[in-house]
Amino acid sequence: METFFLSRLRPLFDVIAEQRELYVPHSEEGHFSFTRYDSSQTREIEFNELRLCQPIKQFLFPLREIAAVFPEPTESPDIKPFAIYGLKDCDLRAIQILDKVFAEEEFCDPSYLQRREKMLIISSDCYNPSESCFCTMMDGDVFPQAGYDLNISKIKDGYIVQAGSDKGLLLLRENESLFADVPHAALSERDENRVQARKQLENMLADYQFDTPINHIVNEGCQSDIFDNEAKGCVECQACTRICPTCHCFYLYDEKQKDYYQKMKIWDSCVRLDYATVAGGENPRKLLTNRTLHRLMHKFVFFLDRYGIQMCVGCGRCIDACAGEMNIRDVLKKLYEESKVNNSKLKNGQKSVPTD
Repeated sequence: METFFLSRLRPLFDVIAEQRELYVPHSEEGHFSFTRYDSSQTREIEFNELRLCQPIKQFLFPLREIAAVFPEPTESPDIKPFAIYGLKDCDLRAIQILDKVFAEEEFCDPSYLQRREKMLIISSDCYNPSESCFCTMMDGDVFPQAGYDLNISKIKDGYIVQAGSDKGLLLLRENESLFADVPHAALSERDENRVQARKQLENMLADYQFDTPINHIVNEGCQSDIFDNEAKGCVECQACTRICPTCHCFYLYDEKQKDYYQKMKIWDSCVRLDYATVAGGENPRKLLTNRTLHRLMHKFVFFLDRYGIQMCVGCGRCIDACAGEMNIRDVLKKLYEESKVNNSKLKNGQKSVPTD
């Protein structure tokens, strides 16, 4: 796809904001969150060097929404065109995962489909990954590979804007007067920035090098005492699943209004005690250990088996949000090291047992 050079983002974003609602990053105490773009404000648009705190799913799969109304049929929600700027490669891969759940085969969510259709995705490169990031462990990278309409790379004298879809290319061509040709040196600078960011992340992840597929590591360790030990620190706050960009569990409940009933759809969490409770009152995952195990099995085994894609994108939000300080990378490392010990024992004819 074509690339363009832009010295400032505001002219382009003013055009976009005239056509649709636009959400951009806003930094506070070193963290980035989404805010509605206001063209009347004079401050320059921020370039987020790492992923935002909020998950992209909140724009496509709202925390709470009406699913049905009785006795009258539900009217389709009035979803206006919108654009999101500042998404990273992990966010784009998260959207790909949500598409598998809500937009494929016979189980299509009409509200989700409308939001996806009305959404303009403006991604950007990562230049300063967080200490909790581990996207490269999950086959990701520090710059978007696909799934964007526009991607923005910051360089010393401006920005390189690259189209990634026909929708994005049309937007750029309709506003060619805003852009200049990309200097060759600018492309070299962008590529070098990407190399440096990848090196930075790889250095941070030097202790998490596995020569076994992660789904095998988790599946083989499903009987490990490691899950008991990790569950001891969990306070069941459910932050890990709420902040995760790919967790998509929800439950339905009925709500009585004055002259009608509405069925509400709201986020749920497999960490919640009653999540797996069935009609007779039994709960196959009453123990927190089992819920901790299930969460990782879903992320790395079950979803991969069903859809052919791993459900974790390595964004690290769960690490930042966990009140019990559980680090999913450390859990994987412990399981990996335990499997190495057990496999070594098996080769030597010894009985393999879980370690404490």
